[in-house]
Amino acid sequence: MLKKMLEQAAAKMLQNALKDMESWVEPSCFGDPLAERTRWNPLKRGGSNFRTHKLLSTQPDRMEFRITAGMLLFASIFLLVGVGSAAGAFLFAEPLWGLGLFGLIFLLIGGGLLYFSSKPVVFDKRKGFFWKGRKSPDDVADLGSCKDCVRLGEIHALQIVAKQLKGDSSSDFSYELNLVLKDASRVNVVDHGSKEKIREDAAALAAFLGKPLWDAAELKMLDAVMPDKTMEEIRKVWGNNPELMDEKTKKILEKLSRRIEKMT
Repeated sequence: MLKKMLEQAAAKMLQNALKDMESWVEPSCFGDPLAERTRWNPLKRGGSNFRTHKLLSTQPDRMEFRITAGMLLFASIFLLVGVGSAAGAFLFAEPLWGLGLFGLIFLLIGGGLLYFSSKPVVFDKRKGFFWKGRKSPDDVADLGSCKDCVRLGEIHALQIVAKQLKGDSSSDFSYELNLVLKDASRVNVVDHGSKEKIREDAAALAAFLGKPLWDAAELKMLDAVMPDKTMEEIRKVWGNNPELMDEKTKKILEKLSRRIEKMT
């Protein structure tokens, strides 16, 4: 009896969750078979709620994402606090494990933010490559080992996806700009919190590369959100509770099943 009640409660919860997916968009809206084989979940963890990078045309055949003044200021705050704390520990003869350690931690955080956010993100038509990092493909002996080096000819499309930042207000989102390769795999380019600017930069980059832009910044994409095992469990629950399987829920389940089949 208790098991039946729990199954019914679980089925009802899943029914409500699936009905929310009714308005979600399938990748077929982009009119490209590869979009249906591509994942639409965020590629990276984390993000930021402000603009960290901007796109610049440095040469006629080269575009780069570079750190913004806002990101530079953000990292500099940590560095200044670290330097001030370390100087205070020295001037007032504070123990190193106190104010000095506090300053060291902030120096490391600020230095790390500045180092990683300022690494080059380059699209170079003359070299025929996209890369992230301080070494260009010319400096890499084995290109196969360079996960952030991609031949421009392998790029099929550009993709924008949104993600809500955990722990922040419901209005805080970060937006990823990803490359979609010909095998439907993805490579992240940048990730920041300005929807307007990432769209502008993505459109300019798509024009530069001559590639389509799949903009899902404001779309809820129906992705393979449930693995096959979970789908089997859902069907089992509803198989034991057929009274909860209305036509709308059945159609959404079929839609989700088709999406998973295309992803596998």
